[in-house]
Parts: sequence; structure tokens; C-alpha cells
Amino acid sequence: MTDQLYLRDAYLKEMDATVQDVRDGAVILDQTVFYATGGGQQHDTGTLSWTGPDGKTQQCRVVEVKKQGPELLHKIEGEAPPPGARVHGEIDWDRRYALMRHHTALHSMSGVIYRLHGALVTGGQMYVDRARMDFALEDLSQERLQEIEDETNRLMAEGHPVHVSILPREEAFQIPDLIRTNINLLPEAIQEVRVVNIEGIDQQADGGTHVNNTSEVGRVRITKKENKGRINKRIEIIVES
Repeated sequence: MTDQLYLRDAYLKEMDATVQDVRDGAVILDQTVFYATGGGQQHDTGTLSWTGPDGKTQQCRVVEVKKQGPELLHKIEGEAPPPGARVHGEIDWDRRYALMRHHTALHSMSGVIYRLHGALVTGGQMYVDRARMDFALEDLSQERLQEIEDETNRLMAEGHPVHVSILPREEAFQIPDLIRTNINLLPEAIQEVRVVNIEGIDQQADGGTHVNNTSEVGRVRITKKENKGRINKRIEIIVES
């Protein structure tokens, strides 16, 4: 099992790890700071470096990370480190931090829309330069869009702390409205639930990375809306410094 260090500290930029295996151009480590694609958030990229048999430093690029059961596969470009090697990994921090800001912005906007209109999330995706979220909402007028954007930015500017906790499933599900999606995506087999709490704004079960405070998000701007069905609307956003 790969220990996913970012679940406890999203601000870790580097780590040392041991290569467990190399399969089909992908490296499996005992622990990692590289986020694997999931929950609408894109994977991290970066580098792995190690000392070769000749004593010289070798390096490869991590270009994709994905989950395969309990393991995380780090797809690489270049020569792979051998099994058993100690490697030093560093993520592309600018990419990760942009994803973190967009993720916290989406959660916050989700909390605003739920409070104002009681709408549940039907889908979402974070990119480095934008993000989008779908809601079970019938009416999304320009007036409502402006209200949602203004309220989200008011809350971002207030500087609300963001906390992450790992709770037993039974305890986690005592939190009101923990699941904000229209379908509960948490399998019964998961007995520990990671909860992201944006104080006073939103609290959800979530496996992604977030900033420590809403003041880090910047200004949120709604750039597009789409009608994805009679009761399904999409909002696309960007975050500005």
C-alpha cells in the first residue's frame, strides 16, 4: 500500500521514498506526495531522483499518477529507478497549488449554492487554469449567478480556516449533509472518512487537496454557465490572484 502523504498535509512538496516495484513504465513507491487523479482533481507531476550505481544522480519525470487498488502508479518519462532504490520526489508546486485553490473555491461555492438554493452536486472537475461544477438546479438566472459569485467572494475574503480530519465512518456520517453529491460515492468498505471542513462555509467527505485558508484562493469569477438538462446546470470558474 502506498502511503498518501498529501492526505494529511497538502503543503508537502517533496519526500524520500523506497521503490517497491516498476511495472509498465510506472514506479510504485512506499509513500508519496504525488496526488493521483481522482474525485475530479487532476494528478500531480514532478521528478524522481536517485543515486545510480556509478554514484551519479539520475532523474526521471513523473507525468501521470493513478490509483490501482491500494497502490499508486507513477508513470514516468526516462529511465526508471530500480526496485529497492531510495528516491527523492518533488512535485511541480505551482501546478498543485493552482489545483488546491480551485478545489477550495469549488467547495466553497458548493456550500453557498446549497445554502441559498438547496442544490446538490452532480459532478465536478478541477484543472490548473479553471474548474467546473454541475448542480441539480432548475433555475440559474444571471441574477442568481451574480449572487452566488458575490457571496463566494465575500466568504473567501473573510479568511475562513480549512481543516482536514480522518474520522471513523460511523462518526463521520453523524455530520449533517456530509455528502453533498446526489449519489453517495463512498463504498461501504471504507471505514475511515476524510472530512474537509471550510469553517462556516462547507463540510464534506473529500479526498482532494485544499489550501489552509480561503484567503489564499483569491477572487473567484464565474466565466461560463451551461444547461446540462432540465434540472442540471454547470458553472465554470477561474480563480484570480
